Amino acid sequence: MHVAAIKDLARMLRLSALTVALTVAAPVLAHQTLVDVGKTPGQDVVAMADKGLDKAIAALPEIVASILKRSGVPGAAVAVVHGGKTIFAQGFGVRQLGKPTPVDPGTVFQIASVSKSLTASVIAVEVSKGVVAWDDPVARYLPDFKLSDPYVAKHATIGDFMAHRTGLPFAAGDELEDLGYDRTQIIQRLSHLPLDPFRASYHYANFGTTIAAEAVAVAAGKKWEDLAAQALFKPLGMTSTSSRHADYLARDDRAVLHALEGGKFQPLFDRNPDEQSPAGGVSSTVLDLAKWLEFLLANGQHDGRQLATPDALRAAMSPHSFSAPAHSLDARPGFYGYGFNTGINANGRTSFSHSGAFLLGAATSYLIIPSADIGIVVLTNGSPVGAAESIGMQFMDIVQYGEPLRDWYAAYNGLMRPFFNPVGDLAGKRPPAQAQAPGALESYTGHYKNAYFGAADIKIDKQQLVLTLGPRHERIVMAHWDGDTFAVAPRSENAPEGSRSSVRFLMKDGKARGFTIEYLNQNGMATWRR
Repeated sequence: MHVAAIKDLARMLRLSALTVALTVAAPVLAHQTLVDVGKTPGQDVVAMADKGLDKAIAALPEIVASILKRSGVPGAAVAVVHGGKTIFAQGFGVRQLGKPTPVDPGTVFQIASVSKSLTASVIAVEVSKGVVAWDDPVARYLPDFKLSDPYVAKHATIGDFMAHRTGLPFAAGDELEDLGYDRTQIIQRLSHLPLDPFRASYHYANFGTTIAAEAVAVAAGKKWEDLAAQALFKPLGMTSTSSRHADYLARDDRAVLHALEGGKFQPLFDRNPDEQSPAGGVSSTVLDLAKWLEFLLANGQHDGRQLATPDALRAAMSPHSFSAPAHSLDARPGFYGYGFNTGINANGRTSFSHSGAFLLGAATSYLIIPSADIGIVVLTNGSPVGAAESIGMQFMDIVQYGEPLRDWYAAYNGLMRPFFNPVGDLAGKRPPAQAQAPGALESYTGHYKNAYFGAADIKIDKQQLVLTLGPRHERIVMAHWDGDTFAVAPRSENAPEGSRSSVRFLMKDGKARGFTIEYLNQNGMATWRR
C-alpha cells in the first residue's frame, strides 16, 4: 500500500480487520439472550443467533457473487471452518480477466499481510520449543542490528517489532523495497530513520515484522522461508503454501494480480514481496489457510499434537498496541497483538483478524471468533476495495445476529478509497503557465549521495534529464516544471496511478549542489548531495 498522508486510515484499515468491523448495532442486541452470566467476565457473551451458521453458509455464495459484481473484483476463494474441519470451500470468478479459467478452492493467491499472522504463528511454535521467547531482544540474535537510538536497538524485542511499537516510522523501508534493495540492505538502512517514542507509539511497518522474523530464523539456524515451511506449513499439511515468490509463479493454478487503473481492474503487474516475505510474501490457498485457522481455534493443536502452546499463542493474540486509539470517549479503540488484530465485539466475543493488500492487485482477509469456534478466510485477486473484508463481515453478522447489520461493502469501500489517491506534491497539478526557464541541463548532471536511499546519478539523454536510483539502476525521466524544479511520475506499490512529485534542485553559483525528491521525503531523508 502506498504511503500517502493517510496514517490514521492505515492504523484502522491497513491489512487489518478495521475497527469499524467490530461495531454492531445495540438495538439488535437488546433482543438477544445473555448466557453464562456469573462466570469469568470473558464468558459473559451474547447468545449466537438461532441457526445463524446454517443461514450464513446458505447465504455465502450469493454474498460473494453480489460483492464481486458490485466491486468488479475478478475472482475470489472463500473457506469456512467450524468444529475442527472445513465446512465450506469454494471459488468464484476467474483467475485472470480475459481468460475463462475459474477460481477454485485450490487456486493459489498472494495473501499479502495476512502473512503477518502466519509469521506470528511460526514464532509461537518456536517459542513453544524454547528456541526463542517473545521478550528476547532481537539484538541477541542480530548482533550487528542498529537503529538511530542505540537503546532501542539493544532492547527492542521480537514482540516489540511484531506489535509495531519500536518507534520505526509508518511503512519504514517500503520505499527502499520499491527501489530494489534487498532485505539485508533495507534492514541496515533503517538505522538512519528517526524514531518515535519506544513502546509508546504505533506505526505499522512491514520491515519491523521482517526484523522479528529474521531474528527468530537466526535463533533456529535456518533461513526464514525454510523455517516457516518446517515449523508450520508442513506440519499442518499446507502443501500449496510458500514464502517464496518463485513458488507462487510456478503454480499453474494461481490467481493473477489485478490493479484498479482507469476505474477498472486490469492484470498489469507482478508483485514480488520476497524482501518482506515474513510481512507480506506468503502465497496460499483457502484450503491451506483453513487448516491454519483450525490450528488457531484448537489452541495450537493439530492431529492431537500440540505444535504451539496455548500460552505462546495467547501472547501473540493479546493486545499489545493501540492500533487505532479512540477519537472520543464513546468510540471503541482498535488493538494489535503480535501480528494479529484483536478486539471484543459488541456481543462480548473476542475476535482476531488481519487483512492483506497489494495496491498492484491483491486483497485478502480472515476473521475468527474462538468462542463460537468459527473462522472465515477470503482471498481475492483485485486491489483493496473492501471486497474481502465485507464478505467476511456480512457472513459473520449472519452467524452472530441472524442478518447483516449494515452494508459492509459500502463501508469498507468508502474507507479504502484514499489508498488510491496519487502521491506527490504535483499530483493533479498543471505546470505554471509562465514557468521560469531551467538552467543549462549540464548544471544538474552528476553523481549524488544519500545515506538512506543510496547514490543517484543524473544524466542527459535525448535532451532530457534522466535520474537513476537504487540497486536496479531504475531510470526516471525528469520533466521540467518551473525554474530549478523538475517533475517525476513514479508508479509502484506505494505510488498509485496519477502520482507526480517535484524534484527540487539546490543551486549555488549556477550549479546544482543537491536535490530533494518530495514523494520520498516523508521522513526527511530524501535529499541527495554531490
